[in-house]
Amino acid sequence: MLQPASQSVRDTASKIEVYTSKLSAELNDMREAVYPPSAQKTFGRTFSTLDLVRLLKVPESTLRQLTLEGKGPLPERAENNRRTYTIEQVKELRRFLAELRPDEAGELLPHRRKGEKLQVIATANFKGGSSKTTTSIHLAHFLGLQGYRVLCLDLDPQASMTALFGIQPEFDLGENQTAYAAIRYDNERRPLAEVIRPTYFPGVDLVPGNLELMDFEFDTPSYLTSKTRDDLGLFFERLSSALARVDDRYDIVIIDTPPSLGYSTLAALYAATSLVITVHPAMLDVASCNQFLIMISDLSEVLGQFGAKFEHDFFRFLLTRVNPNDGPQKYMSGVMRRLFGDDVLVAEALESTAIAGAAVAKKTLYELESGEVGREALKRAIESADRVNSEILDLVHQVWGRST
Repeated sequence: MLQPASQSVRDTASKIEVYTSKLSAELNDMREAVYPPSAQKTFGRTFSTLDLVRLLKVPESTLRQLTLEGKGPLPERAENNRRTYTIEQVKELRRFLAELRPDEAGELLPHRRKGEKLQVIATANFKGGSSKTTTSIHLAHFLGLQGYRVLCLDLDPQASMTALFGIQPEFDLGENQTAYAAIRYDNERRPLAEVIRPTYFPGVDLVPGNLELMDFEFDTPSYLTSKTRDDLGLFFERLSSALARVDDRYDIVIIDTPPSLGYSTLAALYAATSLVITVHPAMLDVASCNQFLIMISDLSEVLGQFGAKFEHDFFRFLLTRVNPNDGPQKYMSGVMRRLFGDDVLVAEALESTAIAGAAVAKKTLYELESGEVGREALKRAIESADRVNSEILDLVHQVWGRST
């Protein structure tokens, strides 16, 4: 006998409620098993002297001499007697060497200088699986290792970026603790500075996300029809206005946008000084990206009536999950490069088992230690990520007027 439609809906809703409760509990148990006893993620990887030679661009002999003289952070000795440094010591060593070598301080501590504006980089595409979050967090970790002050802003209600930072959205975040808190329209709004959290990665802070971000999509239509206005302005101005109040704390902000073109995504595109559109070079993905671009173009004309201008220091497509041996992918990559020329990054984010392995461990490539995944796979994946991130950083330096 068929059940009434309303009964069917109630049964499905009940099942979903039970399932999400079970899955949330399981995910929390898995998180506690990985990060006991406090269930907080830490940065476990250590750095060798050769790593520091590449990162800090100082001779190995200098590091050896500092250790012999007992100056700066003192490394541990691994089982093979090699010196190893924690990520906190890498940051400390940057400061120490900057004081020791004032002429090189600008390279060791490459913070924004007078006249260099805050760079806000948004990764965008409304096609799921385009590697927006992977691109965002790898860029953040790369920049943090280079000595920049980075703020990650998770605008995606699915909160994958937040989870990768070791925060489980449904357990670790209370009410009004996401980016929504800083851009909402009522008297519960909080300064963005109060929502920012330090992370386990020195130099990288986070504004976390969760399902609460959906409230911005529901609240905005009512606000637009009302006559009340506050100091943050219209919906597309609010994120930019909130970020302006922490401008002096960071060099680069990275926004992970939702896989949709809602009010929060439009606010991110308006706040961004630069855009990176992630595209997997497959026919359906490229076609979806085209629809995304059409929608942005149409909406920008409408928002132009309110004074919104989508002007960016640079706009680039990044080809992601690229398999160099895949014929159809090669063809679509060629199409993108033929049509968009220099607006496609030269570097490509290669598909890799190392990235998949890192995702299982809720890590980036820059956190993996030797042995967690295959050595050669990790080497190739990091080289690919470094090329992508270095090219983006070069674009930032061009905006700032720095030589690369």
